[in-house]
Amino acid sequence: MTRASLDKQPQEVAAMFDDVAARYDLTNDVLSLGQARLWRRAVARAVDARPAERVLDLAAGTGTSALPFAATGAHVVPCDFSLGMLSEGKRRNPRLPFVAGDATRLPFADGVFDAVTISFGLRNVQATDEALAELLRVTRPGGRIVICEFSHPTWAPFRTVYTEYLMRALPPVATAVSSSPDAYVYLAESIRAWPDQPGLAGRMQRAGWTKVAWRNLSGGIVALHRGLRGPAGD
Repeated sequence: MTRASLDKQPQEVAAMFDDVAARYDLTNDVLSLGQARLWRRAVARAVDARPAERVLDLAAGTGTSALPFAATGAHVVPCDFSLGMLSEGKRRNPRLPFVAGDATRLPFADGVFDAVTISFGLRNVQATDEALAELLRVTRPGGRIVICEFSHPTWAPFRTVYTEYLMRALPPVATAVSSSPDAYVYLAESIRAWPDQPGLAGRMQRAGWTKVAWRNLSGGIVALHRGLRGPAGD
């Protein structure tokens, strides 16, 4: 892992995602060996969006992750900082109200969402703690957060195999199926550098989220973290 490759400026990360937008969903399905669809379904169940609820889907990319929320009758807002992703998403899903936004300075008023969620995007925000606090700000008292993010496999032998896959197998596979394979080298390094399950839970609590818990998926390759915003005045 090289420190320099992880110290990308926000505009560099946005440009990287612009480059991979066209084949982003396909590449994810291939690299995850089909698990990405299972993870999206797990997120949809955890968010449990209901008709007329307001849901923020941050780092929504092309909007694939927002579709299950829209299907429930919830008012979902897909938000992303990559204009390339938003453009591709609008082409595919013109009825979704895509919004451009920075996770640390969201263009929404206080307490407007019943639920906020972000899948595989939080580790790409340099100011992670600011983003967690900003998500808290736009969530109503009693509202909920669901974070789906790569994490640390819980079984040590499997963790070693997984790390080898990330750093050795992922780049050549990405070269074959992605429009920008260098982006996936960065993503592999960002996964390795990301906090483990208790580490992320602690950061959520420090940002003000309550009743924080997590559930491992695929042996801890991915973890679903959940939390609540406390009542007004807490």
